[in-house]
Amino acid sequence: MGLDLSGRAYRAQRWAARTALAAAGLAVLVPLAYGGVGGILLLVAGVAGLGLSAVAVWWTLTLRGPVRWAAAVLALAVPAALVALFAATLFWALLASVALWTVAVWSGRYALRGTGSTRVRVMRERKAAPPRRAVLIMNPRSGDGKVERFALKEKAERLGAEVVLLDPDRHQDVTALARKAVAEGADLLGVAGGDGTQARVAAVAAAYDIPFLVISAGTRNHFAMDLGLDRENPAACLDALTDGVELRVDLGFANGRPFVNNASFGAYAAIVQNPGYRADKIGTSLELLPDLLTRQQGPRLTARAAGRTLDAPHAVLVSNNPYRTDDPFGLGRRDRLDAAVLGVLGLRVDSAAEAAALLLDPEPSGLTILTASEVVIDADRPEIEAGIDGEALVLPAPVHCRITPGALRVRVPRKRPGVPQRGPRLDWRRLRKLAAVVGRTAVHRRGRW
Repeated sequence: MGLDLSGRAYRAQRWAARTALAAAGLAVLVPLAYGGVGGILLLVAGVAGLGLSAVAVWWTLTLRGPVRWAAAVLALAVPAALVALFAATLFWALLASVALWTVAVWSGRYALRGTGSTRVRVMRERKAAPPRRAVLIMNPRSGDGKVERFALKEKAERLGAEVVLLDPDRHQDVTALARKAVAEGADLLGVAGGDGTQARVAAVAAAYDIPFLVISAGTRNHFAMDLGLDRENPAACLDALTDGVELRVDLGFANGRPFVNNASFGAYAAIVQNPGYRADKIGTSLELLPDLLTRQQGPRLTARAAGRTLDAPHAVLVSNNPYRTDDPFGLGRRDRLDAAVLGVLGLRVDSAAEAAALLLDPEPSGLTILTASEVVIDADRPEIEAGIDGEALVLPAPVHCRITPGALRVRVPRKRPGVPQRGPRLDWRRLRKLAAVVGRTAVHRRGRW
């Protein structure tokens, strides 16, 4: 990897790397030194406790009756007991360890910023003229009535947009409504609703190559979050009508069904099909999971992607661009929506021991993480249950998932909260090499690490 830094900047980063390594080492040694042999035994107990907690969670999900509730109590009691034990014996040492880890992470990322380490490339914004005829489809029931609470219809109309308000008492085909709007001259389509509705209208906008406006009026608004939009104030999304820029993003499809976030298959997809799921999510899940996880019910899936075959996974998540998996603070988020690849997460857990390995093993065999331009999901039956952007569907097998790069022109406000730019990934091997370089020998030269 290339290296070309000014002398002063390089020295600062070299010392930051040394600080990161020293702080990380002390973060581990301080609790052990403070507790002595007892500290080592506590560390062993902590690891064993985490494994036992994972096993108890597995029993909770796969068993029924009194044994399940006993396992649930164990799953809660073990972590609580560990926290109490560590706090009582290593309280000040643990506080010092946390502080040292904070210093290590901050210093390490500072050291790697200028060394060519991988950084997230921001999605490119393009200037765009305001639309002449914007048509916005709004679902008054989405997000517990955000359309009415934030006066989205009134604000949109003041800004010159035409609003199609869905009737909550009857089913309406939003795809047909969007196509009708384009046929009548709409040069921008927008949606105030959930991600599933967003995806269907987005597919129409992509097909006609006209801009698409996202209004964060759904419940979770994952697509809006990854676009950097304000999820707390959906009315702010309407600023894009008068002061907006365009982003070119990818669009995913599962057997022709569009998705802006993800398509899920397996246990979760089977659960959301149940009629009682909407009214009682936890109760329905606990009722169905034992049979699904022990393979007494549900299809036996096979997933093929990037030259690999996932045999009998319990769950497969195919996402429009990959989710973060190496940063616990970024789980559930995507750094980009224009990388032209699908993210694939596959999970297979057949025993309590494998459940513990998921938590303790840095590279558990039951978890598959990869990227691909196409994913094929097959099953031992003619149809596969799927959750497409949170909506329950049944699709004919096999299901072909693909991505269309840059298919969607998304119009967003020029000023928006944005997704915080992620710094370089902590790479301890690179930090060691940077810290080991002596003097100015690496300044103003290029080499490979």
